[in-house]
Amino acid sequence: MNALSDFGPATGIGSLPGTDAREAAKAATGSFEDFPFLPELPARGPGADMIGRTAGLLVELYARVEPSGWRLGDRPGRDTRRARSWLGEDLDALEECTQEYEGPLKVQAVGPWTLAAALELRNGESVLSDPGACRDLAASLAEGLRLHLAEMQRRIPGARLVLQLDEPSLTAVLRGQVKTASGYRTHRAVDRQVVESTLRDVFGVHADGPVVVHSCAPDVPFALLRRAGAAAVSFDFSLLTERDDDVIGEAVEGGTRLFVGVVPGTDTALSDPAGSVMGVRTLWRRLGLRPGLLAESVTVTPACGLAGASPAYARQALAHCVRAARSLADNPE
Repeated sequence: MNALSDFGPATGIGSLPGTDAREAAKAATGSFEDFPFLPELPARGPGADMIGRTAGLLVELYARVEPSGWRLGDRPGRDTRRARSWLGEDLDALEECTQEYEGPLKVQAVGPWTLAAALELRNGESVLSDPGACRDLAASLAEGLRLHLAEMQRRIPGARLVLQLDEPSLTAVLRGQVKTASGYRTHRAVDRQVVESTLRDVFGVHADGPVVVHSCAPDVPFALLRRAGAAAVSFDFSLLTERDDDVIGEAVEGGTRLFVGVVPGTDTALSDPAGSVMGVRTLWRRLGLRPGLLAESVTVTPACGLAGASPAYARQALAHCVRAARSLADNPE
């Protein structure tokens, strides 16, 4: 697959402020004419949050809201119906805004390991505590994603779908840092081969298109994600350290796309577009990578947190991503 045609130069992460699906769809498609995305509006409440929204996609598994969070149950209830209803509204709004659109279009869901860390079993413990439950959850998620992608393709036939899986808890899962229900202990680290194999299986539902893995946590496991088949990795640029240089250099040289979150996700005064991507240029020079590779290897995004921004700032940040990407392409050095 050609990286330039699979991805656009700039896009959003997923979440936006507000509760109006149509306004959000207009912002996502109007800001990113080359790479729009299906917005998420967590301000609507449980079922619109990232965990509840993805729980609504599960097949033959259902979740409901408890005081401690989302818990698996026997049958679909009000919370599942609400999550599916809001997703339907979002799809209607996006379909309306993408008539005759042809090009890459991104859709987001929570990945299997962050979902396993967040969802509770009936006993109140995380799904992560039970390897069999983790397998069942991943299989249910994979089937739900397959159906969701098929529905999006039916609604927007000219789109080349890009699947983004949000895995902010992945590093904690690998390191055994996810707390138990009591909060006094942590769940045992999951074997890296099991993590990689599960991700590979879930990525496989989108064999016809690229998968992006997004994490706004430090120490993103770039090498593991590449081995599992991720075509791109999305991260907050400010969390990188020079320790990450080697794996990023290897990723770029291996053809992995970088989605760099360089535009602040919370209300602030924005620098000029060139200033926003100065760190990316510096990284490139430090790695000794060819400047011409920048436009082929980088998609500019906001950093995490845009759901908590003001609507006016969110629109400004999305537009700023486009200008920053243009600056990177026009002046790679």
